[in-house]
Amino acid sequence: MTIRLLLADDHPVVRAGLRAVLDTEPDFAVVAEAATAERAVELAAAGDVDVVLMDLQFGAGMHGSEATAAITAAPGGPKVLVLTTYDTDADILAAVEAGASGYLLKDAPPEELAAAVRTAAAGQSALAPAVAHRLMDRMRTPAEALTKRELEVLQLVGEGLSNQQISKALFLSQATVKSHLVHVFAKLGVDSRTAAVAAATARRLIRR
Repeated sequence: MTIRLLLADDHPVVRAGLRAVLDTEPDFAVVAEAATAERAVELAAAGDVDVVLMDLQFGAGMHGSEATAAITAAPGGPKVLVLTTYDTDADILAAVEAGASGYLLKDAPPEELAAAVRTAAAGQSALAPAVAHRLMDRMRTPAEALTKRELEVLQLVGEGLSNQQISKALFLSQATVKSHLVHVFAKLGVDSRTAAVAAATARRLIRR
């Protein structure tokens, strides 16, 4: 059977490169492209797509993980395979929680990409080795791992937001934001926001 693909990426050159690679596979058919996450959700809902190759960052619009959640929430919707340059814990956890069937990095070789597409289409998980390794590390040391919410708070700290701004962005009380930061400081062994961001960036927990 032919696996029908939707390419969701805001860079035309990336979409063209993916199409060139995927078109060489006899059982693949790229049936649509989307330059925004919002458009990807619309096209996925049309019902003629089996797998969406989803980037995570789309400029100022909807994030790829949000689009993934919207697509996978629909009954009988297509599978979503995240294809991105980001391998931080924050991005990986957001995508997995959103329902992504797989997570690959854009430097994956063509044969690995093709195998991941087929795996996702079959309803199984397809994770890049580096991503699987990071998830395994989290499972081995759960007490030391930052939760998804702690990562979200720390990511916003890294973007320069105050506690008040973070509370509004995440719909949390300022007391809850402070509590999350206390836990973050303890887990990372730091005593300031700047040190927490630096440590988390060095460990590829968040993006800078």
